[in-house]
Amino acid sequence: MNIIACYKIVYEEQDIVVKPDSTLSFERAELKLSLYDLNAIEAVVRLAKETGGVSKLLTAAEPSKADNSKLRKGVLSRGPEELFIVKDPSLADPDTYQTAQVLAAAAKKIGFDVIICGEGSADQYAQQTGIQLGIALDVPVINAISSIKADGGKLTVERTIEGGIQVFDISTPCVICVTSDINEPAIPTMKDILGAGKKPVTELTFADLGFTLPENTVEIVSTLAPKQAERKMIIVEGDDKVAELFEQIRNEIK
Repeated sequence: MNIIACYKIVYEEQDIVVKPDSTLSFERAELKLSLYDLNAIEAVVRLAKETGGVSKLLTAAEPSKADNSKLRKGVLSRGPEELFIVKDPSLADPDTYQTAQVLAAAAKKIGFDVIICGEGSADQYAQQTGIQLGIALDVPVINAISSIKADGGKLTVERTIEGGIQVFDISTPCVICVTSDINEPAIPTMKDILGAGKKPVTELTFADLGFTLPENTVEIVSTLAPKQAERKMIIVEGDDKVAELFEQIRNEIK
């Protein structure tokens, strides 16, 4: 069984600088793996061990991100056996549809039984790429999954909802989007880190995939940080001060 985890390379949130005009600067921001994708990677490693399958990684990014050797080694140190990277300058800021399309083209070339994605990315958190990937591949797709168990030729998955748990049987090939509740990602050991450098990494181009990136389906007008406001620091104490509290609120919103 070929089991693939998809992941995204994002900027470290703490390094992003808000400029005076509320625009964002990423010039000094370090790159990292999207937090939610760590759960997908851990789920792939565990499922591969459970089924005797092969765990693989897949990402698509512009060269400046895709060529980061530290990130390559870091993601492979988490247990997967092989890494595939689709690299192209046009992937600087793709929307979810474009990302799903390029991942689908790569998955078809690699071959897969199960693809696992995180619930969303740490930067945009659109929660759409995994679903759109399943549609692009024309395979069963399900999201918000908190448990995966192998059951013969199919998988049994669980989704936690208010008041209970939904249980589904899903046949392969399929795409599954998991929540952060599914596991606690293991911390790589020094042996894992040293061994990661010996694992195979395959770079793929659009030409290798016979792929042409579709046009953006979303137009981003601007990305601005919310305006910061000074706190008024008005404190109203006492059980009989409700009227005074509401008067303060009325005065502020006038």
